[in-house]
Amino acid sequence: MARLAGAALLAGALVGAGGTAAVAAPAAPGGVTPTATAGGEPRTTPGPCAYTETPEDPAARPVPLPPDPRRTPDRGTVRVTLRTNQGPIGLTLDRAAAPCTVQSFLHLVRHRFYDRTSCHRLTAYPTLKVLQCGDPSGTGSGGPGYRYRDELPTDLPPAPTDPTGERKVYARGVLAMANAGPDTNGSQFFLVQSNSALRPHYTIFGSVDAAGLATLDRIAAGGIAPTAEDPAPVDGAPALPVEICRAVRHHHR
Repeated sequence: MARLAGAALLAGALVGAGGTAAVAAPAAPGGVTPTATAGGEPRTTPGPCAYTETPEDPAARPVPLPPDPRRTPDRGTVRVTLRTNQGPIGLTLDRAAAPCTVQSFLHLVRHRFYDRTSCHRLTAYPTLKVLQCGDPSGTGSGGPGYRYRDELPTDLPPAPTDPTGERKVYARGVLAMANAGPDTNGSQFFLVQSNSALRPHYTIFGSVDAAGLATLDRIAAGGIAPTAEDPAPVDGAPALPVEICRAVRHHHR
């Protein structure tokens, strides 16, 4: 796939899976343009995560920049449930693995950025089976109006399907960020339904629970919606439409 504005899986990730080119969709109607600094440069938060506005890629739904304290929380886990029309998808976010990513995700959950949004993409390649969500515009090109740096995994096993050793195993149940190139994380994320082979260019920041995997399996079994151009697609909108009705953080008592 060609690079999608906002956040999408990279071209290189899908070459081995036989991916075809896709055209970047326009920004969502009603997106807001972030305010630049007096010098005309996009604003960047002062903490270690350096969340940076993207005026060239305005927010698909208005949301402020995340908090960026000097000491980003980097211990423990946080539970979030995506309540979808196809069933619950429980997530465990890992602060130690990706503190800036978890902080941004929880910020978007708190501002209800993910509520009433669709999961726009399902893949069914032999080596890539994921559900992609997180774009309020539903086009695959929308984001939160900011970007931040990668927090990439370094210990993934090599994919047995790739003799070059470049691709690694993103295991079933992995929760990872989609992107449009290095350090372009935003709001889109993907859930791995079956072990997939990807270059380790995608931040892993949590996992999907057993109930969530059952929901993913049900969505995957429904297949991908055919189009006039492709009556039997392996990459596209889920045939069973998936809507995140509400994303809910669970606070420990």
